[in-house]
Amino acid sequence: MTTTERATPPADYRLLLPEGWFRILLDPDQRTRSVDALVERQFRGIDNAPHLKEELRGDLYRRAAKAYRSGGIELYLSLQAVGPFTIPASLLVTLAPLRHAEPLPPEDLARVLAEDAGDGDDSAAVEISVEELSAGTAVRVRRRERQQGENGGDGEHASVSVEYHLPVPEATAYLLLTFSTPLEPIADAMAGLFDAVAGSLTWTE
Repeated sequence: MTTTERATPPADYRLLLPEGWFRILLDPDQRTRSVDALVERQFRGIDNAPHLKEELRGDLYRRAAKAYRSGGIELYLSLQAVGPFTIPASLLVTLAPLRHAEPLPPEDLARVLAEDAGDGDDSAAVEISVEELSAGTAVRVRRRERQQGENGGDGEHASVSVEYHLPVPEATAYLLLTFSTPLEPIADAMAGLFDAVAGSLTWTE
């Protein structure tokens, strides 16, 4: 992580995630190795599903490439299991440089995000707050979005995401942590987990 604006921004960051989360590095030089390692882990001991294996690999490549184009640094996917069921959740870490030379205080960012949320439709419920983390003051955004069922069916469900916008010290950039899960029934529990992960972030020299 570098910047031309200041001389002493942090060199990197560190996050603590629960066991069962897999990290995919999004840089093109490291992406293939990360994706291949995840695919091999998921299909360990399964030799009769080559089509499904390649389908997963292709989907992960596309997802990683899209995230990288948007400024993504790394993507974490939940492989946590409860019995035979895997809890679907993800964390995308993005570095977002500001468009101007002056830092943007979190309070000002929260106000802009609240104004943008007010202009949206009623398919999304948004909660915005300013939180104090050990790594600094951050803007927390929790969204609940209604989505139609698969294949255009009548069934409707809601996905939940929690974003943390954290200014990078001594730099005109924000580190964005975007957590998401499609499981609304456990949204509060997952949001608590997401909050704990965000709270674990520390800057490193």
